[in-house]
Amino acid sequence: MTKPLPEVTPNSWSFLRDAMIKPTGFREYDARWKYPEEINLPGMTALGLGLGTQMIRRGIAPVIAVGNDYRDYSLAIKNALILGLMQAGITVKDIGPALSPMAYFAQFHLDVPAVAMVTASHNPNGWTGVKMGFDRPLTHGPDEMNELRDIVLNGEGERREGGSYEFVEGVKEAYIDDLVGDFKMSRPLKVVCATGNGTASAFAPEIFERIGVEVVPSHNALDYTFPHYNPNPEALEMLHDMSASVKASGADLALGFDGDGDRCGVVDDEGEEIFADKVGVIMARDLSKLHPGSTFVADVKSTGLFASDPELQKNGVKADYWKTGHSHMKRRVKEIGALAGFEKSGHYFLAEPVGRGYDCGMRVAVEVCKMLDRNPDMKMSDLRKALPSTWATPTMSPYAADTEKYDILARLVDKLVAKHDAGELMAGRTIKEVVTVNGARVILDNGSWGLVRASSNTPNLVVVCESSESEDEMRAIFADIDAVIRTEPAVGDYDQTI
Repeated sequence: MTKPLPEVTPNSWSFLRDAMIKPTGFREYDARWKYPEEINLPGMTALGLGLGTQMIRRGIAPVIAVGNDYRDYSLAIKNALILGLMQAGITVKDIGPALSPMAYFAQFHLDVPAVAMVTASHNPNGWTGVKMGFDRPLTHGPDEMNELRDIVLNGEGERREGGSYEFVEGVKEAYIDDLVGDFKMSRPLKVVCATGNGTASAFAPEIFERIGVEVVPSHNALDYTFPHYNPNPEALEMLHDMSASVKASGADLALGFDGDGDRCGVVDDEGEEIFADKVGVIMARDLSKLHPGSTFVADVKSTGLFASDPELQKNGVKADYWKTGHSHMKRRVKEIGALAGFEKSGHYFLAEPVGRGYDCGMRVAVEVCKMLDRNPDMKMSDLRKALPSTWATPTMSPYAADTEKYDILARLVDKLVAKHDAGELMAGRTIKEVVTVNGARVILDNGSWGLVRASSNTPNLVVVCESSESEDEMRAIFADIDAVIRTEPAVGDYDQTI
């Protein structure tokens, strides 16, 4: 295999013939490119050949489940990827259009070791990518991604005999059956089902109806142009729309899903947008009653309540704060035998006996409905109000180029650690510690905190702040964190701010 060209020039003779791959598309735990500006179809074939070669080198049985999301170009990209996998001698089980968690489910359902899901997740149209894994329910982390990148970019893909292709029917139906089981709601529940015209539109309404939930449709027609908004339940635009739908319909809550269905967002009966980490605490309270002494993993962007909530402490819960990113979180949940992991972005990792350990927005939706069924006298807003109050920002992302963001972050971490070492205050309070497991989480003496880290899949930094005292303190923490960030001139504007 020749080395792919690092520069991509659409509408050229070479573009039709030669593999072109921009190296920055190999991210921390998946691959993402703008198409066709950063990768071409021969480049995707080179990626497939590299992924198949990686399987062979690692001694993985040469069988893989492959799916694609609903974007109009995803099928062409999947076919190009499959061509490369077959060149590497891999047996491809094509499950057709899918959600990412349906592809993860297919590994178990078809009893195959590997998965490759063509999706750009919640990124806007124009992006593509692949989520992949060899050790179910895990997906590639930094070690596997670096190895794959080197195989592909160094032209080390090896062609082998024996590749084959099979289209597998019925995986969607089996996935939905697995989610629903024999559960039926015993209380009436009216849910706004928000799918933003993404792939989840083909799944979520049917799942809700199967468990006896009354569905209020919200952008449930499949439409890969995303005419209303980009399906991303972390974005305020989608959450505000979900809130308006709840208020207009009198629904009990809204559940919203991202473009590939591995994340779930929640708005309660009062139209209050509950950030996913708080939903995680609500679910952890409920699950820890059924499973006392459980361990829950939370990512570093998440609320401090996993460690400080009196109800969780009463149920003997152990909190473990870990690196942001679906691959990091899945691996951590499996390694330490946690019951679940919760990520502020809306990825939830429900392990045995609740789920299989991979992130599935549909599983979360079903479990939220089950939780409300177990608490028939409680509304979602009651469960929210029962939590200790904290004031948190949304996830805010200032621009930082992919080629510079990690160097910028390293300097910012040093500056924040230096503030702690020098005894400087933040928001008028003493800095208790700076946790540097993933960026810098600056924790104050009252448990309030501010975080800055690098985004793993977009050219951005990520900033989140939470106060246990007041909105004013939360804003003050953000102002002080942002003042440090602004010492780096290469950092650009925020995508959203408070």
